[in-house]
Amino acid sequence: MRRGGEGRSRLLLIILIVTALFLITLDLRGVGLLEGARQGTQTVLSPFQRAGSVVLTPFKNFFSDVTHLGRTQNQIEKLRSDNAILRSKLLQRKNADSQLAQLKNILDLAGTAGYKIVNARVISQGSSQSFSQTVTIDSGSNAGIKKNMTVLSEFGLAGVVKEVSPNSALISLATDPSFRIGIRIARSQQIGILSGRGNRSASLQLIDNLTSIKVGDVLLSRGSIANRPFVPGVPVGFVTAVDNSAGAIAQSATVHLYTDFSSLGVVAIVIGGTAVNPGDALVPAKPQPTPVPTVTIYVSPSPTPTK
Repeated sequence: MRRGGEGRSRLLLIILIVTALFLITLDLRGVGLLEGARQGTQTVLSPFQRAGSVVLTPFKNFFSDVTHLGRTQNQIEKLRSDNAILRSKLLQRKNADSQLAQLKNILDLAGTAGYKIVNARVISQGSSQSFSQTVTIDSGSNAGIKKNMTVLSEFGLAGVVKEVSPNSALISLATDPSFRIGIRIARSQQIGILSGRGNRSASLQLIDNLTSIKVGDVLLSRGSIANRPFVPGVPVGFVTAVDNSAGAIAQSATVHLYTDFSSLGVVAIVIGGTAVNPGDALVPAKPQPTPVPTVTIYVSPSPTPTK
């Protein structure tokens, strides 16, 4: 029995070897038998490969996203940081442009009047000691600033120096209720006293009733002895309402101050007044009214009816 089994095994081995040699010979002679078998196998397995790819793709994407999550988060944080820096630079640029425009207007005003000034930036609003309306500037006695000097804005009077330190100074604004200044009316040269009200509106009290005051009258600083605390000729404001109450000893009026105190970025301190009073040289030009367009209508005569 064993010899019979061994014979069959040898016969099977010989058949396999002969078959292999036969297939190799056909392949070497260009017969595409093996290629056809491979293509057939590929055709059979292709649907299974595509199905496996569809099933595995979400898992591949998930692991890829997890791998790049940290990198993406870092990129987002960097973009946010860059955006914040750009916004800060843009704000600084806007502030610088605004301060530059204010400084130019101040120099034009001071140059016209011949005032000797020191420019300074407003670094804080209000006073830490009281609730008075003040601002702090970044220049002081080291720059020649002294107490009771006139402070200018780009539009005119801003206030007066109240306290001074070597590198800063406290400015009392014209809006402060304790603020007082002698003024004159540019049109009539009538004089009076202007008082702050806590806002951009101020109160005017005339010294006498010899001349009537009108809405729109421009007020200029009258000036003080030795130009302190106030130099002459600085635009202060204009009259918006007149009180003509019967029996009043003197006329009073409401005044709109020229300076926009909410946007003070740069001011100038007058450290030397002019030898000659500038008079009305700093009176702001009145804006010209916008002309109303006119329309001309031509009427054609109606034709005479014929009988």
